[in-house]
Amino acid sequence: MGEFSNKVVLVTGGTRGIGRAIAEAFLREGAKVAVTYARSDDKARELEKMGILAIKCDVANRDEVRRVAEIVGSRLGDVSVLVNNAGVMYLMPFESYNEELFDRMIGVNLKGIIYTTLEFLPQLKRTRGAIINIASNAGIGTAFEGTTYYAITKAAVIILTKRMAFELGKYGIRVNAVAPGWVETDMTTANRTPEEIEKTKALVRSRTMLNTTGVPEDIANVVLFLASERARYITGQTIVADGGRIDYLTHGI
Repeated sequence: MGEFSNKVVLVTGGTRGIGRAIAEAFLREGAKVAVTYARSDDKARELEKMGILAIKCDVANRDEVRRVAEIVGSRLGDVSVLVNNAGVMYLMPFESYNEELFDRMIGVNLKGIIYTTLEFLPQLKRTRGAIINIASNAGIGTAFEGTTYYAITKAAVIILTKRMAFELGKYGIRVNAVAPGWVETDMTTANRTPEEIEKTKALVRSRTMLNTTGVPEDIANVVLFLASERARYITGQTIVADGGRIDYLTHGI
């Protein structure tokens, strides 16, 4: 059996992209895995055939998150690893501010982490579990057009991670974040032609020390480490997995 044999893991936004790679990685390590999803019913059915519990839920709605906690607790047991991965990104220039879209990003990217953590906290206290929040290098300040409002929500995730680690450490709960760079997923390629996608990948490669772009498994590997006993002395940290991006806006804070 794997390293996480019989441990219960919840991954929000777990039917596609990075979330799916994380869920499948934990499954291979022997965990009992549950995911939430917002829209992808067909992909949820695929995961259920693999033995993953998939629950439809808008993480920006605390009542729906509470229902998920009840279902997971009763069917699988107390969660030992919570991966707050659910996120949305709407690209818009600063001057084209759209309040509805910004509020939605705050609801999913930030409040979703708060609601999910609060609802699963009783379980995590009993298991002395680990929480991994998925942030973004946008939250640290990469220079990519149209990502200002998205970056605000992810910067909030980074400071939230530190504060959660500070407040939950007394329960033996570790809280860390992963800040991915550009990873090829449905989110980053949506509504783009193959030519546009290749142009974006070439631009990202030119801005990384390793001259490469990421795949979901790159992020899943970091999450597995942070959830494991090998990371027992690490909390309140954000690990940036972006190939060594060099296009940060400034060098200060």
